[in-house]
Amino acid sequence: MGAKVKGAGTNEIRIEGVKRLKDISYNIMPDRIEAGTFLCLAATTGGDIELESVKPEHLTPIITKLEETGCKLEIEKNEIKLLAPKKLKAIDIKTMPYPGFPTDMQSVFGAMLTTAKGTSIIVENIFENRYKYMQELNKMGAKITIEGKSAIIRGVKKIYGATVKATDLRGGVALVLAGMSAKGITVVENIEYILRGYEQLDKKIQSLGGNIEISKSM
Repeated sequence: MGAKVKGAGTNEIRIEGVKRLKDISYNIMPDRIEAGTFLCLAATTGGDIELESVKPEHLTPIITKLEETGCKLEIEKNEIKLLAPKKLKAIDIKTMPYPGFPTDMQSVFGAMLTTAKGTSIIVENIFENRYKYMQELNKMGAKITIEGKSAIIRGVKKIYGATVKATDLRGGVALVLAGMSAKGITVVENIEYILRGYEQLDKKIQSLGGNIEISKSM
């Protein structure tokens, strides 16, 4: 567009103003967190999924951790296919700045690992107070304890539907994922957090065979 910008990839960006920017055609990059969320949805429900129009190189740490759980993934230029095992394996996760494991996927994996075989440990190195959703998961039968920056998740055979409350965007969608794999009906309150970050989430899950609906009062 004619901008003068320096410092990409460093901790300082310098922009020199120009008189005018020119028109261009640009495709917005796919949302790696939404892509990761749907991969985890398939994993936590023991299903399979094919994502199109994604950039696998943006999802490398997510793909690596899903493979550690026992998921089989096929990676192509702009597509990812995932086949989940009957039972996920416990894993350890440490959130890091890009290109490390994204903090925005921490809660989604946390929900997924509640029913994994073994004990998983998540260490949150980016933000504080990002484990609030885990209290809600415990209401559903999860066994999670918090020790400072670490969350210890002891896998259970099954979690159960309950009324839970979203306190933020990613924690909220984690509760939706948990509800999709739980026995019985799960009601997630405060979904305005979730809708802020996921477009037509209910319709996309329905297209995959999920039984989900948004209250008409929203």
